Amino acid sequence: MALLLFLLAWEGASRLGCISPLIAPPPTHIAAVLFELVASAQAWAHFWTTVFEALGGLVTGVIVGSLLGLAAALLKPVADLLEPAMALLNAVPRIILAPLFVIWFGIGIASKIALSFLLVAVVIFFAVYSGIREVDPRLIDRVLTLGGDRMDILREVYLPSLAPWLLGGLKVATGFAFTGAVVGEFVASSRGLGYLLSFAQSTYNASLTIALIVLVVAVVLGIFSGFERMERRIFRWKPVPRQKKAAGLRDLLARRRRHPATSEWGHRRADMRARAK
Repeated sequence: MALLLFLLAWEGASRLGCISPLIAPPPTHIAAVLFELVASAQAWAHFWTTVFEALGGLVTGVIVGSLLGLAAALLKPVADLLEPAMALLNAVPRIILAPLFVIWFGIGIASKIALSFLLVAVVIFFAVYSGIREVDPRLIDRVLTLGGDRMDILREVYLPSLAPWLLGGLKVATGFAFTGAVVGEFVASSRGLGYLLSFAQSTYNASLTIALIVLVVAVVLGIFSGFERMERRIFRWKPVPRQKKAAGLRDLLARRRRHPATSEWGHRRADMRARAK
């Protein structure tokens, strides 16, 4: 509702002349430009180029970051070598490396994948490294006491502890992957959504710029939603927080107050009250 009110206010202000259309075009005009983008075959070619670069950086960054994080968490000499380097990369804005990557790898897709890879790998490294370091040592001692080996520790202790950290890092890494691809295209490219953004900026086309931003945000939110669904499916065994249980019970009771109660509902309500206690 807040978003709808904001769009209506924006539309009204634009039509009344309170906002210059060169700076902030009305949402209806932006929607028309977005529809033209979706209907254009040429725009789809730029879109898939950006998606390919972002997913290439995401996949390679997840693999390399996970392996480096795993090695650093399990081997002290590797941690002494990698942790300061990764902390330095995390502190420095990695976007400033985009021009250097263009010089090294050219204006093709390689420089964009490299930038996305670097953004993702650092996030995943710290997610995996922190997830394994947070493991309770007593769990490892119990597995060893019961006759388990290193593979049992990895499968039964490290991976379950690592999964929430890794999935949480993937949500952040998805946005970083598209950031690297679009910024790399914006710096130097002949195709991709970043190239279209650069063209829109050079022609002072605010409608096209905002439409492209909306398109990128929609794609990132779609992938983000997919990771959330996967996370809920993987961790469906985890107990629901008490606050969520109480909120769900209140919602059910509020709905039932608006309708006549039945004997079946009476049994269900008693059962829910007992479980809530």
